[in-house]
Amino acid sequence: MLRLFEVEGFKNFKERFTLNFSDVRDYKFNGDCLTAGLIGKMIIYGKNAIGKSNFGLALFDIASYPYLRRTSPIRAIDEDAVDVSYLNTENPKGYAAFRYVFQFGDRQVEYSYRKNALQRIIYEKVLVCDELLFEYDRAQPQSLNAEGIQKISPTLRLEFENVDSVFRYVISNTPLEDEHPLRRTVKFIDEMRISSNIYGNSGFLASRLLPGILTDELILKEFEDFLHNAGVADNLTVLADTDGRKRLYFDTTPPLLFEHAASSGTKMLLTLFRLYKAAEMEKISLLFLDEFDAFYHFELAENIVQKLEKLKDTQIIFTSHNTNLLSNRIMRPDCYFILTKDKLTSFANATDRELREGHNLEKLFMSGEFDE
Repeated sequence: MLRLFEVEGFKNFKERFTLNFSDVRDYKFNGDCLTAGLIGKMIIYGKNAIGKSNFGLALFDIASYPYLRRTSPIRAIDEDAVDVSYLNTENPKGYAAFRYVFQFGDRQVEYSYRKNALQRIIYEKVLVCDELLFEYDRAQPQSLNAEGIQKISPTLRLEFENVDSVFRYVISNTPLEDEHPLRRTVKFIDEMRISSNIYGNSGFLASRLLPGILTDELILKEFEDFLHNAGVADNLTVLADTDGRKRLYFDTTPPLLFEHAASSGTKMLLTLFRLYKAAEMEKISLLFLDEFDAFYHFELAENIVQKLEKLKDTQIIFTSHNTNLLSNRIMRPDCYFILTKDKLTSFANATDRELREGHNLEKLFMSGEFDE
């Protein structure tokens, strides 16, 4: 599980922004929003252009670079080109800084790194259970502190000049059991997923996760029921085209190809369903759903949130403008967040009022109770 995330100097985040998943209150309702004492489900609100999508990109930076893929969750990166939008334009340090704390039972892994405008790592530091594994500044390679590495891998060559990520290099070249916190950190990061209508990558990510709708009748029927509950009345079928390739169709006369006939909202339902099934099979550790309800009636959005809340082992972050979701029936005040130009704050921390289950969070939000 992710316990804490910090970002500074990235896009519109000039100062340090922190998301602390361990900052929970003792509310006695909607316990499904928590997992192992950490926030497991949350919704982030914020004005247009405040940076909700950028926050998702910041959170997923760890999944885009340190694993030697050199691709972001959204698009490929030209490693020799400067992305002028990557660093904050007022950033005096010349780098973006990221810090992640992962928790697995009573063991933690803390990974901090900095990246320059070329999106290359220039500094890394890793702590395992509060003990330093290594610290490496590429500008001062002689200052390398790798005593922790030598303890777990005495024969590993400590030559990092041509290594993109020391973190990845160490884990990839060190024999560790599956339950070792470093190995579990790798697994968690590899299973992080982001879905965004804005960047048009939702269908691509979902199709990679679960092609089974075309091959498994039970999954097809489950998706059909999912659509019916969402108000899409047509049944579904899978047909083989003249080239022998199986495709999804609406079972009409004549059959209509799903990818051509489905509305944007219905296509997004396919994405959400595939992500849900992948998470249900424990293939997703953390899911960021950016403006997931952009095409949906508020009742459907509520149904989707409540369905995804049942995924106990997947941390899910929604972003939304839909204030109808602001209800203690759905979540709790420490799981609703407001993003401003200065910080990210939970409702529970954004007011001096003691919020109770009976409070109308939407009304309080609209009245400016959580404005600072």
